[in-house]
Amino acid sequence: MSNKENNLPKKSILSAQIDLSKFTLATAEEKAQQDVMSESTTFFKDGMRRLFKNPLAVLSIILLSVIIITIIVAPMIVPYGYEEMLSIDGKRDKGAKNLAPFEYSQAEQEYIENGGERFPHILGTDEQCRDYFIRVIYGTRVSLVVGLFASIIVLIIGLIYGSISGYLGGKVDLIMMRIVDIIYALPDMLIIILLSVVLNEVLVFPSGTILAELGTNMISIFIVFGLLYWVSMARLIRGQILSIKENEYILAARSIGAKPGRIIKKHIIPNCLSVIIISVALQIPSAIFTESYLSFIGLGVKAPMPSLGSLANAARGGIMTYPYKLVFPAIMICLIVLSLNLLGDGLRDAFDPKLKR
Repeated sequence: MSNKENNLPKKSILSAQIDLSKFTLATAEEKAQQDVMSESTTFFKDGMRRLFKNPLAVLSIILLSVIIITIIVAPMIVPYGYEEMLSIDGKRDKGAKNLAPFEYSQAEQEYIENGGERFPHILGTDEQCRDYFIRVIYGTRVSLVVGLFASIIVLIIGLIYGSISGYLGGKVDLIMMRIVDIIYALPDMLIIILLSVVLNEVLVFPSGTILAELGTNMISIFIVFGLLYWVSMARLIRGQILSIKENEYILAARSIGAKPGRIIKKHIIPNCLSVIIISVALQIPSAIFTESYLSFIGLGVKAPMPSLGSLANAARGGIMTYPYKLVFPAIMICLIVLSLNLLGDGLRDAFDPKLKR
């Protein structure tokens, strides 16, 4: 195809101009490929794309979604309460004790034969004639709420403390880290047990308030996590800030007079975001396991509110006769902790820049 046909100017012999006749027009396929190659992305989008390529992480997300949907929807469908003792026509059904899954008591069978309707006991009943399925559902709710709120408390305290220590450095960092070392050296479980016992006796909340409904034991658990479990998060954030604060963009922000609070909030914390997300995801199963352990030894949530740990402890006495009562809460704890750990590992692989291929 000639220059005239392409309406291209003819290149002069002595000119430094590029000879356009040596170039060909890009095809539609090449233009589309360029659009794909130049597609913009963000740190979060790129991380989520790699996260959903991890089959174990996707499986854990699906499993957690099913558990969360179940604990939200099930109480709307199942007509029993977690502290409600089974009754028929206002009379307590004493024969509905320790029923097997999908089993009815004699009174319930007679009620059904006479034309009545009775919702099945999916996981049977406990020794106090309460539906076991709904108690496991509420126990899962309690464990997830404790894990989530404990992780938020740990994140807030550890983030603030570690940011101040890492950014200021010097003697301030030295003193603050020695405090962390002292707390870190304490035996966790022993201190948790002692604090739970003391706080349970000291804390008193007015009746009718949200705090009173939660119970002193659950509030004690939140306080214990806030007092002890933030040290690992603080150390992690401090280490990240020590490596970030000497970068050129931080020095540039200082040179134009930016305040330390703004530098930490706008420049340092966003660059620690991947580590923060991963740490919080891995902290939740740790909090759930600790709460289950405390409930198992009787220092967790207050009866009649169920917890997976307290349900396992209650089922321990009849393990030879009713082993399934221990199996159900144990399986739920394993599923939640395993799913959150796999999700945390997937988030680490997806968002940690050092692990990018």
